[in-house]
Amino acid sequence: MNHATEGPIDVTGQEGERLHISGLFVGFVSGLPQLFFPLFAAIFGVRKSDNPALIPIIIAAVLALSLFFRWLGWRRFRYHVGADDIRVEKGILNRTARSIPYDRIQDVSIEQKPLARMMGLSEVKFETGGGDGDDATLRFVTLEEANRLRALIRARKAGLSVAQDATPMVEAEETETIFAMDGQRVFILGLYSFSLIIFAVLGGLAQQFDFLLPFDLWDVKRWAGLVQESGMSVNTINGVGIAGQLILAFGAFTSLIFIGFATGVVRTYLREHGFRLTQTSKGFRRQRGLLTLTDVVMPTHRVQAAVVQTGPIRKRRGWHSLKFVSLAQDSKEESNYVAAPLATLDEVRRIAQVAGIHPPYGDEQLRTGAALHWIIQLLLLVPPLLIAMAALVIFADTAFAPTLLLLLLLVFATFMFWCDWRRYRFGLDDQQLYLRRGWWQQRLTIAPQLKVQSIEIAQGPLTRRLGLASLKFGIAGGTLEMIALPLSTAQAIRSAVMEKVAAVDYSAINRSH
Repeated sequence: MNHATEGPIDVTGQEGERLHISGLFVGFVSGLPQLFFPLFAAIFGVRKSDNPALIPIIIAAVLALSLFFRWLGWRRFRYHVGADDIRVEKGILNRTARSIPYDRIQDVSIEQKPLARMMGLSEVKFETGGGDGDDATLRFVTLEEANRLRALIRARKAGLSVAQDATPMVEAEETETIFAMDGQRVFILGLYSFSLIIFAVLGGLAQQFDFLLPFDLWDVKRWAGLVQESGMSVNTINGVGIAGQLILAFGAFTSLIFIGFATGVVRTYLREHGFRLTQTSKGFRRQRGLLTLTDVVMPTHRVQAAVVQTGPIRKRRGWHSLKFVSLAQDSKEESNYVAAPLATLDEVRRIAQVAGIHPPYGDEQLRTGAALHWIIQLLLLVPPLLIAMAALVIFADTAFAPTLLLLLLLVFATFMFWCDWRRYRFGLDDQQLYLRRGWWQQRLTIAPQLKVQSIEIAQGPLTRRLGLASLKFGIAGGTLEMIALPLSTAQAIRSAVMEKVAAVDYSAINRSH
């Protein structure tokens, strides 16, 4: 566990090291968007003043104050790599120290955002699995120092003695590239990542800053008036004819589709450019990013489960993605370690086997759940739909439209439940658990039985009467739940997994890592 103390810090007599001074500039520029509201409030407060020179003075004062506090925080921030732990000390008024023992550090990741990359700086994040956030991050150090820290901490974890003032270390271990994505594959992934998030962003910005505009952005009548003033009216549109209207509608729809695909491609290129997954003696090392470069290593023993995901369109082209569920599941940035964003099944199998996980080659060993479970879920939707229909009948002139709406909703719900039942599969063999679910987002979760930490059989009022149960497996970083199982099947699976788990000495496994 990490330990935090307050009060006098210098207990070892060693002063520790500061972050790089250039990080002040990087942090200041990166934090300028956060100063928008203070600056706007200050300008708004003096806008009616008789002295317009106060505005640049106010702006300079806010910027100077921000820079001063960042400099003060930099002066009071130190880190020290000791014999047994790394200690981070910070705080202007209230001083705190956080000691992170080496055996609690899962690994060290390095990230370079655009401005930091230009300055030759990087962020060092200590992956502890404890969700420490900023307390386990050094912003900013040189890239050489980041590599030195990572190599030094790995050496200390391995029990090697390395001098703290050693020169930057370069990893001597051999690496093998087991997966990489070229520009063409990144582009294909971008096409599959269709996104209209740009409209959500623009809408959010318009809602947040509409007070800066001289008119109401959401005033429909005003926009209609502007259209009429420009010479276009409803009559003008009607005069184009049906063919012209269809062409205009098709053009608008095509533009929307193009924007969605373009947004997906751009976002994917920024995130996945240069994607490279290598195998080291410790585990997997992933490097990716166009503007923000990330270099993350996950030891093999941290892999708790594998998730193979695809969809009806991707699957026709033979594309899948592979993610590893890891011990550091509470990470704020991403819940899973993406090992292959777009890969063939053969590539997925090769990567997963490095982690000791073996995807099945077919559904022969998987079983389907009891259809009665999905029928019950569908029937539970009927009462609220009937209540909604009754309310619509009361306020509507006719019952035809509410009845038609109810039937359409029932048909849609029946189709979705049927698709879910058709795709659902569960099973186990001598070593692993399997769970496949999803129609549009098809997910196959594979978990080694030795990674299971708890097993729970759950039954609701109806399922208990029908002899059905759900089986929940607790693993570090998440859960795996098998549903619609006969109670006897759930009990048999639990007994088989518990027998496998009970035969392992986990204390020996932990000591080996």
